[in-house]
Amino acid sequence: MTGVAVSRKPDPASLPYRRGVGIALFNSAGLVFSAERIDTPGAWQMPQGGIDPEEEPWPAALRELKEEIGTAKAEALGETDWLRYDLPDHLVGHAWRGRYRGQEQKWFAARFTGTDDDIDLTADKHPEFSVWRWRPLAELPTLIVPFKRALYAEIVSAFSRFGSASE
Repeated sequence: MTGVAVSRKPDPASLPYRRGVGIALFNSAGLVFSAERIDTPGAWQMPQGGIDPEEEPWPAALRELKEEIGTAKAEALGETDWLRYDLPDHLVGHAWRGRYRGQEQKWFAARFTGTDDDIDLTADKHPEFSVWRWRPLAELPTLIVPFKRALYAEIVSAFSRFGSASE
């Protein structure tokens, strides 16, 4: 009898969380940077990404800014504890080569110290975003993919003091 390989979806509880960072980048008007994902039209998010081995969270956040928006002109204002989100069932076993159940992220509030001309979504050879704009932080949970909405609500709660008074 010949064996047939059966592809099984991993049990999410058996998988670790991927470590990452995120950045709520505020401009001088108190609005936050948001960008629409190339691979998910209609889904807007803030810059985020994984932490490399031996890398500390704030340097990872600056690296992600440089890779995703073409500039790291930012100064830290605050940070969260580690926050988590779980992938929806249909992505477990697929995203990040099936190695993680979701992400555990440290988020930073940062003041943008550059100008809009410094932002270049095509600076990296693998751009993630198609278009960007400054928005009130409170709007972002309604614009992100549904499985990250609770996480974004936590970020709004943690960083609302850095936003514009009109939010």
